[in-house]
Amino acid sequence: MSQKGLLWGSVVVAALATLLPDVFAYYALVLVLLGLVMGFLNPIEDVATRVAMYVLAVFLPIIADAGGDPAMGTPNDGVLLDIPVLGEFLVGFLGNLATVIAGVAIASFLLVLITGLMAAGDDSDDGAAEPE
Repeated sequence: MSQKGLLWGSVVVAALATLLPDVFAYYALVLVLLGLVMGFLNPIEDVATRVAMYVLAVFLPIIADAGGDPAMGTPNDGVLLDIPVLGEFLVGFLGNLATVIAGVAIASFLLVLITGLMAAGDDSDDGAAEPE
């Protein structure tokens, strides 16, 4: 139940950050914290799913803003920005969701790192066996 609530909360905060960016200055911090909490409360055990989260965290903003940024002098040939009225909203919303996914990916990485460090000194044979 908490996972579903966190996911809905993330969607609402991402939408607010897209529609009302000037109302609150710390949307990105809230989105990352929501992602971290989601990642710690629901750890990803499957390696393929973890890798998919890492890839999605990196490439979702690139996919959302495919084509460049007119403010940076690169031409706007992205598909989503060509959609009248909704294009900018979709790019912003997907970018904000990528921030949540990055939080989940960071939490997943930290959990794997902690698990690996805890198991690193655990020798069940007290070091009696020869190394392979």
